[in-house]
Amino acid sequence: MGKGFYISRPLGFVLCGLGIVAMLTIFSLSVVYTKEKRKNQVTAINETGMVTTAAPHTTPAPSNEPWDKYRLPDTLLPEYYNVTLWPRLVPDEQGMYIFTGTSGVALTCIKETNLIIIHSNKLNYTLTLEKHHAKLTGLGGTSAPAILKTWFQTQTQFMVILLNEKLEVGKSYWLYMEFRGELSDDLAGFYRSQYTENGVKKVVATTQMQATAARNAFPCFDEPSMKAVFHLTLQHPPETVALANGMELGTESITIGDKKLLQTRFKPTEKMSTYLLAFVISEFTKIQSSEKTNIRIWGRKEAIESGQGDYALNVTFPILKYFENYYNTTYPLSKSDQVALPDFAAGAMENWGLVTYREQSLFYDPKESSNGDKEWVVTVIAHELAHMWFGNLVTMRWWNDLWLNEGFASYVSYLGADYAEPTWNIKDLMVLQQVQRAFAVDALVSSHPLSSREDEVITPDQISQLFDTITYSKGAAVLRMLSEFLTESVFAKGLHNYLHEYAYSNTVYTDLWKKLQEVNSRIQLPASIKEIMNRWILQMGYPVVTIDTRTGNISQQHFLIHPEAVVEKPSDYNYEWFVPITWMKSGSNMGQHWLLTKTALYEPMKTGTDWLLANLNVMGYYRVNYDPQNWERLLTQLTTDHKNLNMIIHRAQIINITLALRTTKYLLKEKEYIPWESAIRNLQYFFLMFDRTEVYGPLQTYLRRNVQPLFDHFQNITSNWTQKPPRYMDQSNQINAISMACRTGVKGCSELTRMWYRQWMKNPDSNPIPPNLKNTVYCNAIAAGGVEEWDFGWQMFKKSTIAAEAEKLLYGLSCTKEPWLLNRYLEFTIDPKQVRKQDAAFAIVYISGNVIGQPLVWDFVRAKWEQITKDYDDGSFFFGRLIQGITKKFSTEFELKQLQRLKEDIAASSFSFGTQAIEQAIEKTKANIKWVSKNKAQVMNWLTEQST
Repeated sequence: MGKGFYISRPLGFVLCGLGIVAMLTIFSLSVVYTKEKRKNQVTAINETGMVTTAAPHTTPAPSNEPWDKYRLPDTLLPEYYNVTLWPRLVPDEQGMYIFTGTSGVALTCIKETNLIIIHSNKLNYTLTLEKHHAKLTGLGGTSAPAILKTWFQTQTQFMVILLNEKLEVGKSYWLYMEFRGELSDDLAGFYRSQYTENGVKKVVATTQMQATAARNAFPCFDEPSMKAVFHLTLQHPPETVALANGMELGTESITIGDKKLLQTRFKPTEKMSTYLLAFVISEFTKIQSSEKTNIRIWGRKEAIESGQGDYALNVTFPILKYFENYYNTTYPLSKSDQVALPDFAAGAMENWGLVTYREQSLFYDPKESSNGDKEWVVTVIAHELAHMWFGNLVTMRWWNDLWLNEGFASYVSYLGADYAEPTWNIKDLMVLQQVQRAFAVDALVSSHPLSSREDEVITPDQISQLFDTITYSKGAAVLRMLSEFLTESVFAKGLHNYLHEYAYSNTVYTDLWKKLQEVNSRIQLPASIKEIMNRWILQMGYPVVTIDTRTGNISQQHFLIHPEAVVEKPSDYNYEWFVPITWMKSGSNMGQHWLLTKTALYEPMKTGTDWLLANLNVMGYYRVNYDPQNWERLLTQLTTDHKNLNMIIHRAQIINITLALRTTKYLLKEKEYIPWESAIRNLQYFFLMFDRTEVYGPLQTYLRRNVQPLFDHFQNITSNWTQKPPRYMDQSNQINAISMACRTGVKGCSELTRMWYRQWMKNPDSNPIPPNLKNTVYCNAIAAGGVEEWDFGWQMFKKSTIAAEAEKLLYGLSCTKEPWLLNRYLEFTIDPKQVRKQDAAFAIVYISGNVIGQPLVWDFVRAKWEQITKDYDDGSFFFGRLIQGITKKFSTEFELKQLQRLKEDIAASSFSFGTQAIEQAIEKTKANIKWVSKNKAQVMNWLTEQST
């Protein structure tokens, strides 16, 4: 799922603040992957008069029968499907939105079998004259066996068809079914979204098939390797337009019963996986390019006509051309549709030829949106378009290699975005946004390898859990490292050969290693690519490399956030890696050295009085630690030449806490964005651990003194906040200046934000707040205000027609210091009429970031977890996201016991979810407790000394 592991921009700052280098890192989000919460088990008569009935559902005890296994048997292969669907965009007499459909699939028998097992979930079927749920005929003169029995296995989500004779190897058959399902609002499968335009409610029928929800829309062989061609036909109301993966072939008027409809047929798809299917029926309008590749941006009429889709249209073609050149492979399709949906669980989805997005991920309003919003849009688009080749044209065989799809797209999205916006230096942000995020989660014993055995990832829940920080961010970091030591040209050439050999088929990760090895004739490596890279993907975690510049000794050790934690997962490589160490000595680049063993001696790194810096630009996926003398030399270099940006992102967590704090003293002189951004993210952990303790006052005092010059600098260059800073990175750093100044109590900051907000309250139709500063201003003004400010913000949130603006208000509303307002807001979050389901988890986590809101949220979620998980998801990820967000401040034995009690309560219930999230939260809490116990007094003493 391209950017499927969605992180809103405000939440991204919260998350990235936990990606610390000099101290513990404690936050990861699980992908929001919403599942259907209810199923239609009624018997009804549809518009054509046919009786439909739910199949008999059985959930037997575990057995060795093929229908009780989660993987499809290897007996049949689909060749092509004919699917017709008719979604109802108005509710029926029971108030239910439904869809009806027919599906036929051409099957080829690979091994003799008397069973047809096909995925189906929450669909009701029309019975044949023989009282079966499907009809089987032969193709090409083949006669088909008779159907003896059909039934459904609810647990494994299969329709099972038992035949009276075996199918013949090499023969083809046609399986036909008629069905209906609920067009629910659960954001999965074939679902409905809605919005209001000119006071009129509009309903959209749309899809999200990844990972295992195509089976919710029609019966299919719903595994990535079961690629087929899809012939799609959509029936829809006259005022609507229908979109699918292929280009429209034509639309005609039809009548079914007394219903006048349009029927749109589409060009057959390329051979593709079911999870990449998409269709949308809506009253959306479009803008399009005049390029050879038909690029169209679709969305709400009001949004498109106001120009919110223009930026996406402008960057799509250059990004497509960049990837064509990068892969040296032509774009495989004739069109590229991109659709902004009012309700969408992920950030976007790379459906082949019909990419779907949250509105915030595709739309940009130059008058209202910030630089950050624009940056988000271009990187998400680049991520999705990268998938058109890597993931769609060539697809992983099974979900255990999901990291290869998502990690690769996450990595090259920075390259594509950098090409589209070359003045932004987007590639420089990858360390902060991806590598440090992965470091935080991968330092836990509850982490997992990038790639697992296929038999370890079987159930839909297990598959969905893979859409996480490790898959996306670590995958990106490891592939970036590979590209660096191979060189980009070798890497790209290997990708080209990989895409050409495996086009329209499926692969495992070793196929990529093989192609890269074949093209590498000039880069000398210490071992094969397979031998090097398997150590990075088949074992969890990463090393901290310790360099002793006094002796030249180098060593590596599995880095853990809780060093005493017991690693129970075995590794064939004993948690050792082949580490490419790039390094410099006193500013001179010294090339690369490979560490291949746990310890080694490398004389050139015995540097005497020269400072040494390793892992340049953090291109390698590892941390670095040094002997105390080299740390002192680096600290001296940092304070005398603070523009050496590498310094602040190279500090290892295990260094002395006082030394870590000393590296912040240079900030008095610093005016650049990346050093300040990195420092703020590093310092975020101090806020998390100490904002409820006596350390918080001295911490504020110290940081206030450091940020005052930056605040004054921006007040000066903006002519007292009346102009935008001229440089792009300065515009980003202005946000840091005001945010940190208000947080630490710099005089005039709170008054500035309140002044802007008050001006807006006096004239709601004219917002005077600079778009880049809205997050900070909304939060600080609402925090300093009361019910009047909050209610105004809520009204503006409800009225907003720009998704990015609504997101900023959603965050700002969480900043109030009034407990009763926070409690009211919490109730709003689980009412879909107040807050969209796609935004509920974010809003709750935002509130938990408020020092006053955190205990309120914790009580709220513990009291309502059954209701929340029932209404919003099957529990695995919605609840997991909440747990990880809510518990990030936990640092006491009492909080640990509460967390362990919740784990016991869930284990004793009928629910089975959130296990990984709770285990990680417990591990992080234990680490927090230890860190605070060890460092609180030192931090307090050091901060106090700085104030004297």
